[in-house]
Amino acid sequence: MIEVRQLRREFRVASKKGRFRREYKTVVAVDDVSFDVAAGEAVGYVGPNGAGKSTTIKMLTGILVPTGGTVRVNGVDPARQRKELARRIGVVFGQRSQLWWDLPLRDSFALLRSIYRVNSSDHGKRLEECVDLLELAPFLDTPVRQLSLGQRMRGEVTAALLHAPELLVLDEPTIGLDLESKERLREFLAGLNRRGTTLLLTTHDLDDIERLCPRLMVIDHGTVLADGPLAELRAEVTPERVLVIDLREPLNLPPLPGVTEVRSEAGGLRHHLTFRRAETTAAALITEVVRHVEVHDLAVVEPEIDDVVRRLYARTSAATDSTPDVVDL
Repeated sequence: MIEVRQLRREFRVASKKGRFRREYKTVVAVDDVSFDVAAGEAVGYVGPNGAGKSTTIKMLTGILVPTGGTVRVNGVDPARQRKELARRIGVVFGQRSQLWWDLPLRDSFALLRSIYRVNSSDHGKRLEECVDLLELAPFLDTPVRQLSLGQRMRGEVTAALLHAPELLVLDEPTIGLDLESKERLREFLAGLNRRGTTLLLTTHDLDDIERLCPRLMVIDHGTVLADGPLAELRAEVTPERVLVIDLREPLNLPPLPGVTEVRSEAGGLRHHLTFRRAETTAAALITEVVRHVEVHDLAVVEPEIDDVVRRLYARTSAATDSTPDVVDL
């Protein structure tokens, strides 16, 4: 679905104003980025402000022309075949709207049907599905300017899907939403991916990645720091897991193989056992524990995705500290 090879984007930025003319410097926003996204994947593309995420998205969607490298999205060159690409992809920018501010939501959808030249039967079926799943019916006749942020974002996602795109690109789709609206949108997007739509998601809300994207790409200073299954990256940079055990009566646990730290609370009723993945498994540790004590409840706690991303940054900080400044444009 997406093929990116040695992608690069530079910008000329005014550095200072001389006596007779302005001086410029070259700023590298994306530097030698390569990756593939297969049809039907859901990929999280994350990084701090200024990492190059939005610049990459704009090159993938044809808004910006690369300085170097090549991009193919659904078989076409985004910059040269932008109109053709627009019929095949959907894009949602959390801070930009594709809806008409003064028109009711229903009229915006009708205009988009004409723009994308979708026949009325297909459009009607897809609109009915989105209205049902995203609960749009109560405000279809409300002008966009009067919608809450959560309602408008559900409308934005619907607008991006009415022409049946094979790829949906989402840039901060849950920004500013309340918890209920975020959860409703995440459930809808997960269902969409299960039905075969490819998702590329950039966000600062890592819970979005946790819920939607089995694969994680981390970018910083314009280069990809890590790319792989989220579970594997988590195991790579956070080799320790925690087994939380609730006992029926307060007890001190004996030394257990593979456990590097034991932390007790609630007067000895709850124990947090930190263990290394390479030395033991949760199943083996649980088996060993129940041999010695009577367990009331237990849970295996995986490292938070925030911690995974933070450690990925830390792992390469020495290399990136010496690179030129980049901007997210």
